[in-house]
Amino acid sequence: MILQVTFLFISGGEIAFILFIAIMVFGADKLPEIARGLGQGMRTLKDATNDIKHEITKTAEKSGIDTSITKDVKKELDKVKEDLEDFTGSVKRKF
Repeated sequence: MILQVTFLFISGGEIAFILFIAIMVFGADKLPEIARGLGQGMRTLKDATNDIKHEITKTAEKSGIDTSITKDVKKELDKVKEDLEDFTGSVKRKF
């Protein structure tokens, strides 16, 4: 049986082709700079999102709004995820 690695429904050959085109367009010396910039941008976006979440939660608690419902919903979602993983554990796809 041949195992094939896929990432976001893209095969290894397609990823290699995309990398080849990126190297041809930007050059091998610019790719690390581009990747670093993308990484920093993603980190900044994540930090901003976490700050907004924290600020909303803090304001809601200060205003007396019940924030425990989000914890209850998270617990229920985690329980459903576990049940789904238990159910699909033996039915996972094999490539």
